[in-house]
Amino acid sequence: MKLLVTGGAGFIGSHLIERLISENHNVWCLDNFNTYYDPAIKWRNIETIRQHADFKLIKGDILDDSLLNQIFTENQFDVIVHLAARAGVRPSVEQPKLYEEVNIRGTMNILEMAKEHNIKKVVIASSSSVYGNNKKIPFSESDAVDNPISPYAATKKACELLSYTYFALYDISITNLRFFTVYGPRQRPDMAIHKFTKLIDHGEPIVIYGDGTAKRDFTYISDILDGIMKSIEKCDRYNIYNLGESNVIELMDIVNIIENNLNKKANIIKYPPQPGDVLITYADISRARKDLGYKPSVNIEEGISSFTRWYKELNSN
Repeated sequence: MKLLVTGGAGFIGSHLIERLISENHNVWCLDNFNTYYDPAIKWRNIETIRQHADFKLIKGDILDDSLLNQIFTENQFDVIVHLAARAGVRPSVEQPKLYEEVNIRGTMNILEMAKEHNIKKVVIASSSSVYGNNKKIPFSESDAVDNPISPYAATKKACELLSYTYFALYDISITNLRFFTVYGPRQRPDMAIHKFTKLIDHGEPIVIYGDGTAKRDFTYISDILDGIMKSIEKCDRYNIYNLGESNVIELMDIVNIIENNLNKKANIIKYPPQPGDVLITYADISRARKDLGYKPSVNIEEGISSFTRWYKELNSN
């Protein structure tokens, strides 16, 4: 197959492209290498595949209409995997208009390209943040998601609605994947596990917002990749799936596991909860199990052990 992966130089995207190339697919990567975090990290993510014959890199933006028209006119893709977005709950509270523009308008641009160029399969990254402070746990795709508590969450819900519209009007098969706190090698440096690992390793204080009992459903990158690959294969009509580990752990327990892997103690500072933060994320993955054959297999201890090994190797050079 020929696939376009937007945001393909990021954490999830670079791993996905490696997986697709290993299975003999042709992949075009569209990424703007913005400065949300150091662009050098993204260049490092793709350094092992940049010269591969089945990989093509396009440095550009999903908001650039003329570039998108050129890309889609020159190439006929079988599938679009749309991962590009402004990420992060807390930054979205500070820059809501930027998140609206990139996430909603950018997704609309991709959907327009699918419509105009007759691409019949689109897989889109959504987020567990759409559930807000859902009182019913675990979170199910059939739950109401009308109460987002951050601009980021609201943009992701909006993208799900837009994608349904394009399915209904233009018969494009679209699958939205609600990712639950993905982690592993190459994880963004602003994410909790990576940030805590670096600060503990350097002997610097880590900040816990709240009392440390907030619970998260951390999902290892290889399990997310399996879910995405199965979603590409089985993309048919309109669907939403949770991709999580379907286990929860408190943030303080995450800190303890990292401490054990580094053999170092954390210096913890506690601050009040932040606007937009949710108390728990917990995925009901029964729909993904049934429809996709999704079977997460990496528990949190194994996953953090793998991450800290990667972190040590990266920082030993």
